[in-house]
Amino acid sequence: MAKCEMCGNDYHLSFDVIAAGVHHVFDSFECAIQKLAPVCDHCGCKIIGHGIEAKGTFFCCAHCAREAGVRAAVDHV
Repeated sequence: MAKCEMCGNDYHLSFDVIAAGVHHVFDSFECAIQKLAPVCDHCGCKIIGHGIEAKGTFFCCAHCAREAGVRAAVDHV
């Protein structure tokens, strides 16, 4: 068993994630998301999907990117 680095749970189904060359151990996707997911620069939510990267920052959606001044960001219609 390995101990989750987010919540400290010892769990027999823990899993490893290597992100940017750094090894992490988690017991759930929830803990992995809390630790590793980027945060929207406009609204502060965790970006779980693709999101948008513009001007060196991350946004959860085109709306937030536009609100932050990225005029070229559009949603699929």
